[in-house]
Amino acid sequence: MSISQARSEYQHGELNEQSAAQDAIEQFSRWFDEARAAQVSEVNAMSLATASASGQPTARIVLLKDFDAAGFVFYTNYESRKARELQHRPLACALFFWPELQRQVRIEGEVTRVSPQQSDLYFSQRPLEARLGAWASPQSQPIADRAQLEARLDQVRARFSARTDPPRPPHWGGYRIAPASIEFWQGRAARLHDRLLYTRQADGWHRIRLAP
Repeated sequence: MSISQARSEYQHGELNEQSAAQDAIEQFSRWFDEARAAQVSEVNAMSLATASASGQPTARIVLLKDFDAAGFVFYTNYESRKARELQHRPLACALFFWPELQRQVRIEGEVTRVSPQQSDLYFSQRPLEARLGAWASPQSQPIADRAQLEARLDQVRARFSARTDPPRPPHWGGYRIAPASIEFWQGRAARLHDRLLYTRQADGWHRIRLAP
């Protein structure tokens, strides 16, 4: 089959103003719970887009680890490419795609670091090997080969061999996207998809419908 002929029909649901929540975070929570119930693979995976100093957009998949009215939290190396880009331009867009439900959610907003205490708490809950890996990997930096990375991990294991709770590296922690807007997209027949855009204003969330 030609790639130009690859397509799916969208007939799994609808999104309307009568049933959607007035609050964008509440609506996200509803959809997130429904995606989990539908056993969506990697339900908390989101594409995170940032921009370089020159304006070049870049994107990668990261994992959502918490959300509330204040925003959406993910964790990474503070010396990685995305972190350097956020240092220069602290704005980002995150996109969730849940194909089993034919839904997307796009979040745009300003990004700030979470508190060291919150980063410490989450880091302490990670599997031990993931904590050691955070120490071993110079994320986004060139390395000679896989063997060099594994040697660094061996060195970290030796360094923390006497303890089961290695501390959080100072170069690793969390970010929060404070949403200025959240768009919910539901696939519909004939490509006449439902799109509800929520924007945060001084008096709360305002909602409009966008044409597909």
